[in-house]
Amino acid sequence: MLDLHAIRRDFPVLQRTVHGRPLVYLDNAATSQKPRQVIQALVAYYEGYNANVHRAVHTLGEEATQRFEEARQKVADFIHAPSLECILWTRNTTEAINLVATAWALPTLKPGDEVLTSAMEHHSNLVPWQKVCAQTGATLRIIPLTPQGLLDMDAFQRMLSPRVRLVAITHMSNVLGSIVPVAEVARLAHSVGAVVLVDGAQSVPHMPVDVQAIDCDFLAFSAHKMLGPTGIGVLYGKLPLLEAMEPFLLGGEMVREVTYERATWKAPPFKYEAGTPNIADAIAFGVAIDYLKGLGMEHIRQHEIALTRYALRRFAELEEFQVFGPPSAEQRGGVISFCHPHIHPHDLGTFLDRFGIAIRAGHHCAMPLVRSLGVVATARASFYLYNTEEEVDILIDALRQALRFFGRVRTPR
Repeated sequence: MLDLHAIRRDFPVLQRTVHGRPLVYLDNAATSQKPRQVIQALVAYYEGYNANVHRAVHTLGEEATQRFEEARQKVADFIHAPSLECILWTRNTTEAINLVATAWALPTLKPGDEVLTSAMEHHSNLVPWQKVCAQTGATLRIIPLTPQGLLDMDAFQRMLSPRVRLVAITHMSNVLGSIVPVAEVARLAHSVGAVVLVDGAQSVPHMPVDVQAIDCDFLAFSAHKMLGPTGIGVLYGKLPLLEAMEPFLLGGEMVREVTYERATWKAPPFKYEAGTPNIADAIAFGVAIDYLKGLGMEHIRQHEIALTRYALRRFAELEEFQVFGPPSAEQRGGVISFCHPHIHPHDLGTFLDRFGIAIRAGHHCAMPLVRSLGVVATARASFYLYNTEEEVDILIDALRQALRFFGRVRTPR
């Protein structure tokens, strides 16, 4: 069990007020807050050993390189990667997926090939495949969802054939919260020879993830959704794939040898890290991982299941609101999207902000999915390790006041 009082003391922003009320931060699917330890790691780098990595022989350069590579090792250990050579630094999940689209899919796919993705993807795991398929002549097919918002595994199996070269699938929906059985998806996809990319932007921060147990070929995720800084993300890839692919960007220390006529590349991960990397944020990301491991990812997952179950029960009291996604907390992450038939989610988000409550309103970078729900937008409350049942109660009470404010409370007959 997590000690929420002790945890919340580590997050300075959670001590502030908004419009005179204590902040209730429920927008964690967009980005998480940062503990003091992560913030201090950034300060320590710039105040103590700011230098470029993999270049200098002076003390600062060696210290920076050591901490930078220690952070890579922490990431590898966190997702149970077989070696740190499988861990590439990127800016974020989006860049990691685009790296695979550009460096693997674009030179690999050809007319007649198929790429499968699902109806619950956010734009970052949909738009790159649209473009790659348009450029290569491959076909993009969308795996449908069940009425409960889960991946339709029967339909997925029917869509599999030797034509499928890639299955690009989210691990957890940022709109529905639905959790995809990615290990089973990978097993089935591999049976027809397809490569599997898992979008772990919403899962890696919230549950134990083991890339060897899943047996995915690629896994993409971002630091800023898991207590780390913005501007740093990760692509995990199986080493034979990374060794075979050509670099995404060129220049800087990613080369082995250069003449005026040609160049050769270093081995992974360095051949994918052109130019000066995001050193301070990578090091601070390693500190964020230390923090998460200190709490225990299984404890974090269990806390979010309990909190989501409580929130779903409280939302059931507000029959004016429609809640999307699976009914079971065990089948979803700590994400609850909801809407009212007569209150626009943006109005709702603005109203809740006056109570110090931060939620997300809009299409959540998943426009096709939100439209398939029959709405133009939803409001979304998303939880993390520092959220409490008391904050859920504050949200529900504020939604009751929103109903009264917007004049949509049902009149008892």
